[in-house]
Amino acid sequence: MNNFHFFPNRLSAKVSAALAITALVPMLSQAQNSMPTLSNPNVSVILDGYYQSEDRLMTERAEGFGLGETELALSANIDDMFYGKFTSVFESHDGESEVHLEEAFIQTMALPNGFTVRGGRFLSDIGYLNNQHSHTDSFTSRPSAYRAFLGGHYFDDGLRVSYIAPTDTYWLMGAEVFSGDSLRAADEHGERDFDSTGVYTAFTKIGGDIGVESSWQLGFSYLRNENGQLTAEDHDEDEHEEEEHAEDEHDHAHSASYTGKNTYAADFVFKWAPNGNYKYQHLTLSAEYFRVSDFMLPELHDEHEEEHEHEEEHHDEGHAKDYHEAWYVSGVYQFSPNWSAGLRYGELDSQLQHEEHFDQQELKETELSLAWHNSHFSTVRLEFSHQSNVGFEQAENDNVITLQYVMSLGAHGAHQF
Repeated sequence: MNNFHFFPNRLSAKVSAALAITALVPMLSQAQNSMPTLSNPNVSVILDGYYQSEDRLMTERAEGFGLGETELALSANIDDMFYGKFTSVFESHDGESEVHLEEAFIQTMALPNGFTVRGGRFLSDIGYLNNQHSHTDSFTSRPSAYRAFLGGHYFDDGLRVSYIAPTDTYWLMGAEVFSGDSLRAADEHGERDFDSTGVYTAFTKIGGDIGVESSWQLGFSYLRNENGQLTAEDHDEDEHEEEEHAEDEHDHAHSASYTGKNTYAADFVFKWAPNGNYKYQHLTLSAEYFRVSDFMLPELHDEHEEEHEHEEEHHDEGHAKDYHEAWYVSGVYQFSPNWSAGLRYGELDSQLQHEEHFDQQELKETELSLAWHNSHFSTVRLEFSHQSNVGFEQAENDNVITLQYVMSLGAHGAHQF
């Protein structure tokens, strides 16, 4: 489904372990056509920088100049049975540099009957965008559904088993188990006893071609979060704690802003290219829907209903939604080899715990993107976004302009469908 091909490069400079932790910038020599191995790994660096005119809710990009997800990745076939990958991400936040280990996994290569096992730290395969690195996106930030429920993109320590069915139509099925630290519900006082293995997922993706010019994919995902339900807040929460909660809305730690016990997701993608040649012209239409239910413990829900049972003025609050939901639709059209334009609209409908009741929140975002691609390895993007929200601490209707560059150095694998 993808027409891009890349060739691995040989790492020609030996870099010490200390430099690898801080700022490993390997020197790459002439490309080789041999398969990547431990002595000849694929090495790539993704440079992501930006300027943004205003802050946006729950985004990793702040107002002003900043460093986005600048990525260092190494991957290779370990032997005839295993493949390995390492990805570290460098970001800037409040003028300070941060380093995250995003991927460090091994994956089987020779299991029979279409089975694959992956273990270590990796991106979950739920939804459409989550298993893709952010530099492959057509917009500067992930949709609000991902930022609110998955911390932008959900990566974790765990195990995955997947299976590709031997059918004419592409059919992938899989299940994952994770520690779930970044998806835990808030624990202001540090008194909760969280499960060490807290997240379980199941997903399926079905897809195929329509002639030589079009292809499609439909996906369904389920995430079970054993540590995702809220507990009752301390009733003497002071203003300082409320301010801290407001700051959490702009958290940059890749933690989910809203959690729950059950998350259901559906996604659909359609791609078109004249004569099947994606290099010169193509259209991508996509949409996803997320619903997060059971976000508070049963006893908290019962107390909440009881408190408002005889209070007419709180009737609406007492019968507020007991779930969060979000969705988006997106269209991206590359109308020439060097230019593409994208339009995306999304909505988030969430509930914020405030003492004994929940306040409804709503966020609407419209984003228009224009990108120039000098090659597949370099992109300069100008994006205009309008966000309107209700119920957030900073309830403003903002127009945000972002200028971003994304540059790829070295060998980089083909992007996913």
